[in-house]
Amino acid sequence: MVVRNISDTARWAAVFRANETHRPDALFRDPYAARLAGEHGVDIANTLPQGNSYAWAWVARTYLFDQFILREIQQGADMVINLAAGLDARPYRMQLPAALQWVEIDLPEILAYKEGILAGEKPTCRLERIRLDLSDVEARKPVLAGLAGRGKKIVVLTEGLLIYLEASQVIALAKELAGHPQFQRWILDMHSPGLLRMMQRTTGKQLSQVGAPFKFGPPEGPQFLEPYGWRAADVQGLLKTAARFKRPPFGLRLLSVLPEKKGAQGSRPWSGVCLFERVEPRQ
Repeated sequence: MVVRNISDTARWAAVFRANETHRPDALFRDPYAARLAGEHGVDIANTLPQGNSYAWAWVARTYLFDQFILREIQQGADMVINLAAGLDARPYRMQLPAALQWVEIDLPEILAYKEGILAGEKPTCRLERIRLDLSDVEARKPVLAGLAGRGKKIVVLTEGLLIYLEASQVIALAKELAGHPQFQRWILDMHSPGLLRMMQRTTGKQLSQVGAPFKFGPPEGPQFLEPYGWRAADVQGLLKTAARFKRPPFGLRLLSVLPEKKGAQGSRPWSGVCLFERVEPRQ
């Protein structure tokens, strides 16, 4: 198996950031991505079923996360917490305020690997890393509570995480985050049930064999989180975003010009990046 565990998907994602970086019209530049991906990341992309087919979607996702993050920082965010940070290099590649607190949380092995690759590099903001298994709820709670006490307007990122969780786990995380008023924004990616089923039949088969099956694609769409303290403030589809920059392959160009309905997408293959704002959770 080329993919050994869920952390290897971070190497896969880094491949697409590296490829985008080399384009003359790159939507972002990540000079660290190729080193972080390594040969293993390239092997994963070339071996997984359709492992390279949706490079445009990964690029659009990265671009949208970047845009939402910058917007929130401009509007006063003083801390960013990246849950399941993987091999993300935003604290190094983006121009961020020096006083911004950026906290990465992930498994010890993947963070140690990243630290080794980036040992000679300097982040542009105040970066710290916390080694934690986020599925360990009892260990997670005091960590998030402690971080909440250190900021006034905190942005939480879960890029590429929720799709691996059960709906009950997503609900638990949403409630936990909403329980801290300082966590004011949450940026995440979400998939429709239709796209989830497609992914489960292709790439998802191999990922299931290493204990990382695709699970979360709520029929309600972004409204799924509203009862648990989070209301969608901005939702941007990946295909529409990619089409703006002429990234989708020829076979998807017609689909990209069709109107994109709001809310639940049902069987339509849809994925997007969502900016949520905290509201008082329903009792």
